[in-house]
Amino acid sequence: MGKTTLIFKTRIVVIGAGQAGLSAAYYLRQKGLVPGKDFVILDQSPQPGGAWQYRWPSLTLSTVNRVHDLPGLPFGDTLENDHTNVRASVAVPHYFDVYENTFGISVFRPVKVSVVCRRDGRFRVETDRGMYSAEGLINATGTWETPYIPEYPGAALFEGIQLHTKDYRTADVFAGKQVVIVGAGISAIQLLDEVSRVAGTTWVSRKPPLFREGPFDESAGRDAVAIVEDRVRRGLPPGSVVSVTGLPVTPAINAMRARGVLNRLPMFSEITKTGVRWADGREIDADVILWCTGFRSSLDHLTPLMLREEGGGIIMTGRLATQVAKDPHIHMIGYGPSASTIGANRAGRAAVAELMATLGMS
Repeated sequence: MGKTTLIFKTRIVVIGAGQAGLSAAYYLRQKGLVPGKDFVILDQSPQPGGAWQYRWPSLTLSTVNRVHDLPGLPFGDTLENDHTNVRASVAVPHYFDVYENTFGISVFRPVKVSVVCRRDGRFRVETDRGMYSAEGLINATGTWETPYIPEYPGAALFEGIQLHTKDYRTADVFAGKQVVIVGAGISAIQLLDEVSRVAGTTWVSRKPPLFREGPFDESAGRDAVAIVEDRVRRGLPPGSVVSVTGLPVTPAINAMRARGVLNRLPMFSEITKTGVRWADGREIDADVILWCTGFRSSLDHLTPLMLREEGGGIIMTGRLATQVAKDPHIHMIGYGPSASTIGANRAGRAAVAELMATLGMS
């Protein structure tokens, strides 16, 4: 006789226990659903913290973008008085851990979801720790597991080291080297600042950086999110909220300008054995190429559901653009306009309400 596969049946499966997944779990509990019975949360990391637990050590609460409160428990309540220099990779996972315990949110971990498909009108979620079956799906997997490095001619010939933001830990390993830093986002600027103190740096990006003077108020934030939301509602790849918000001019930025390290060059056209070359023939030597080129949504496990359009995006609907138009039983939080921490919180509430309505549970 063949081996019988045990399948755990539930109403809703939440994939991911970062900011978005915990927000969804909170609102599911608020609706009276019991974790571990009516819904399950699956997370591939061995401990709480989402992607924050893997951030580089020099990223502290004084340098990171604001961490918005999860519903029901302010972030500040879990911090010591003097917390500005605390590592984000320590403080945020601690916050998530306290949050899970405070609200009785049981997370199954480490559980790696390999594939989600449809079987007999339900979702079948296949993992390295068994099978799950559900009526509804909330995907909150974020982007950290899908670093993006663009393809350039000659990349395979390069005899130096190529790294992504995800691989970065400390600038000390670059001491005395020549480093090409690629990208115009917040991470690129932060790592350029650190690496340039111990190494020779060349900063390049496909587009000129957009620096923003003055405060970034709520109105500007809503406008930025609206641009990304419009894209996903039309089935276009979301892009990043940061790409339309710009980079705030901070004292650190002004100090970098004074040190002469913010001399951005346009993107090179090819990679050579010993460095990079531009279309006009200019060439520089490099020991390291550090790609600060962002991440893509981690959605490969959803491939069998055939959600993407020809252009690679997914048409989203619902009040906050979390509902998949092709299948309203699926909500995606942390995708598009809900990729920021504040967006994830608002989206968690909306997604839960709409999904439960679709399932006839509210």
